[in-house]
Amino acid sequence: MDRRKFVTLSSAALALAPWARSSWAQQGVFRIGSLNPITGAGSPYGTGMLKAIQIGAAEVNDAGGAGGVKLEVYAEDSQTSPQAAVLGAKKLIGVNQIRAMLGVWSSGESLAVIPLTNDADIILMNTSGAPALSGPPVNAKLLSFRLQATNDRFGRAFAQVAKREGFKRPALMAFNNASGIGNTEGFRKAWEAQGGKIVASVVYEPNRPTYRSEVQQVLRANPDVIVTGSYLTDTELLLRAWYETGQPVKWIVPGWAAGPDLLKAVGAQVAEGMISVESISDEGAPSYESFIARFLQQTGMRAQDNVYATMAYDEVILLALAVQAVGPNATSAVLAAKIHELGNPGGTEAYRYADGKKLLAAGKKVTYVGASSRLNFDQYNDVTPDFSASFAQSGQFVRKYIVKL
Repeated sequence: MDRRKFVTLSSAALALAPWARSSWAQQGVFRIGSLNPITGAGSPYGTGMLKAIQIGAAEVNDAGGAGGVKLEVYAEDSQTSPQAAVLGAKKLIGVNQIRAMLGVWSSGESLAVIPLTNDADIILMNTSGAPALSGPPVNAKLLSFRLQATNDRFGRAFAQVAKREGFKRPALMAFNNASGIGNTEGFRKAWEAQGGKIVASVVYEPNRPTYRSEVQQVLRANPDVIVTGSYLTDTELLLRAWYETGQPVKWIVPGWAAGPDLLKAVGAQVAEGMISVESISDEGAPSYESFIARFLQQTGMRAQDNVYATMAYDEVILLALAVQAVGPNATSAVLAAKIHELGNPGGTEAYRYADGKKLLAAGKKVTYVGASSRLNFDQYNDVTPDFSASFAQSGQFVRKYIVKL
């Protein structure tokens, strides 16, 4: 197919009238798009997120579907790139005719695709941190749901850890995108609110072979801890550049930039004492125990090592319960209102799709208690999970305590 014909086909698909969208449900399917970072900086998590979405869809379909229809999953690789995410989103919306887009990982990707989902009037569910995704103007329609903590919440958790560990002179290093800067600015706001001062702050550009000069600039301020808004690859470069200087300093990094891959890349000696702060799943919930067992059995992977997999799974179950409650032909605004209700207290608690479906059939109000967190959506459809503080010790990260906001 040549480019002109493809553009014509895509434009026609995007222009489908509401009656055409209703016909999809009459054909017995509700189409969802899975836009995950299979490659790029998010690749350690993307495949697991896609698998989790597929497991959730199979769970729904095995229970007879949602609202009389089966879920159909279409997947695209976002490549952890806003540009690639836009291309994938356009295909999912225009060609695959999805009703909801799930599994969008980074802030750059979500900020790039949310204008498309808003224009197409479909649900967006993401695990991104950028504050801009909360409310107007970006999420004015409230069709977007964030199952990860916002960067502001991450920053507050980082500040609690820094205070508990007795640091007095923090410096900031942020990858130049919405998530990286949002993370460190969230820390700055929380730290200064409790009377602290930031001794240095550097925003660095992506895809550099080294960050030696940026690290040296920060170290000249003699910080006792460096707080980052970073990803795996650039965190490795930051640590290598710092270690070469021999100057003592501690590091607090987001969990998505830490883990076994980072320890393997830099070695135990370089990473020793580094603190990883990450949102954690609702580890005491029956939904969590059930999901991690099935995830391991069906994929051979540990969901405990991929908090985003539990979030992606919850996205499917929440959406399916909403479709079951209001019907597959409901408008996205009605679906969104029901998802918000399902993710908040006040109903009979359900931990699996089939249980929630039975409660809805009995006329009960339902609260879905997720595998990723208890959700508790705020007015912007954001959640507030708990956080862990894990310390690198002898070549592994060891969780020391839980941080609650």
